[in-house]
Amino acid sequence: MSERRDDWPTPAQGLVLTHFLTVRDVAVSRRFYADVLGGQVVLEENPCIVKVAGSWIIMNPGGGPTPDKPGITLRAPEPGDPVSSFLNVRVADIAAFHAHAVAHGAEFVTEPLDRKAEIRCYFRDPDGYLVEVGQATGMLEGVFADTPGRSG
Repeated sequence: MSERRDDWPTPAQGLVLTHFLTVRDVAVSRRFYADVLGGQVVLEENPCIVKVAGSWIIMNPGGGPTPDKPGITLRAPEPGDPVSSFLNVRVADIAAFHAHAVAHGAEFVTEPLDRKAEIRCYFRDPDGYLVEVGQATGMLEGVFADTPGRSG
């Protein structure tokens, strides 16, 4: 457990943005995010907090409603569930990140693909959450991806 205030998602003023994941096995997910994204484990569990690049991923097992979220059940996604959100990671060198992530157990949906504005690929974490990884390329020169449904 970290003793430094800067390691915790506790702003002295204003706000910070964190991302919460409902996970099946906290230890497996904690290790995955620490290894693949180079995160620092701030708290091992209840909830698990991993600091990654100035942000935090918070993880806990699922469960039923609580007084502060009545009628809401948390669960990790099941295979085949539609994706409604995903973690978006921006990197300086996608080839280096891809090689590092594969070496640490990430299984990518595809190899990194050039999408004009960026080079991009996706992987799933141990619970099936989708993670996008991208490196800006063309967008730095004013070149953007095609509008969905159009080509050229």
